Amino acid sequence: MAILVVGSVAFDAVETPSGRRDRCLGGAATYFALAASYLTQVRVIGVVGEDFGPDEERVFVRRKIDTRGIEHVPGKSFFWSGSYMKNLNEAQTLNTELNVFQSFSPKIPAEYQDTEYLFLANIDPVLQEDVRRKMPKVKMVCGDTMNYWIKDHAENLARVLKGLDVLLINDTEVRMLAKDNNLVLAARKVLDMGPKALVVKHGEYGATAFFCERSFAGEKGSITIPFRAPALPLAEVVDPTGAGDSFAGGFFGYIASQPTLTPAVFRRAMFYGSVMGSFAVERFGTERLQQLDPKEIEERFALFRQLSHLE
Repeated sequence: MAILVVGSVAFDAVETPSGRRDRCLGGAATYFALAASYLTQVRVIGVVGEDFGPDEERVFVRRKIDTRGIEHVPGKSFFWSGSYMKNLNEAQTLNTELNVFQSFSPKIPAEYQDTEYLFLANIDPVLQEDVRRKMPKVKMVCGDTMNYWIKDHAENLARVLKGLDVLLINDTEVRMLAKDNNLVLAARKVLDMGPKALVVKHGEYGATAFFCERSFAGEKGSITIPFRAPALPLAEVVDPTGAGDSFAGGFFGYIASQPTLTPAVFRRAMFYGSVMGSFAVERFGTERLQQLDPKEIEERFALFRQLSHLE
């Protein structure tokens, strides 16, 4: 089953206690696509400039990711620079250059119309809504957002939330969106806005899924009580950039790889999300996600099962 991800394909400059990279391949759609590609087929819609060359294209090709939806236009690709020197859990943005991404208008290739799973990465809610509207036949829709859209584009975001099956955001964003500091109460308020499920990312502390009462998890029963997936304790975190997008790729990629969505599948998907997020932070940029062996993924999944006693 193919997943279509719509979002940014970018270049990043990152500084962490482990070192610095002045230019590495990044972007929400890139992290998501690479993580999900180990579990299912992936298609990407994005935009890049003239600085996105054969070397970057090969990163996607090697993982058999369909890039027909990546538009190449004159100019420079989206660029972000950040530092984790003060806090590994929160990036300090040093520079953001939207470049060709500023006028990004997603174009959906005709070949993508049979897509069954859609992930709306962190982009303007107006664009998210437009893509969702143009793909009414998708089986499941997940989405992401951030504090900027929550704070200054609430009305547009509200329309997007009504069309989501799952919203994946971090705990700070949940509290901001709900205007409530109690995470449980905030989660209930967010679910009332439309999503059938809310996956709250806690960084190094794992992730928690909350569910509404509108029976979400498919044909063999529904989940109503929250479910928590841990994070793997790591001796060294090299670069946290893209960990959340990699989590989303592992989570949604596993769901798309299964014939039906059940409570057990949803719970395992949370663990695959944590697995892919843990790999992403071990190298700068997408370096680790580019060179994984599927055997490594299953071995780490087994570690998570032992850590949590997951049946």
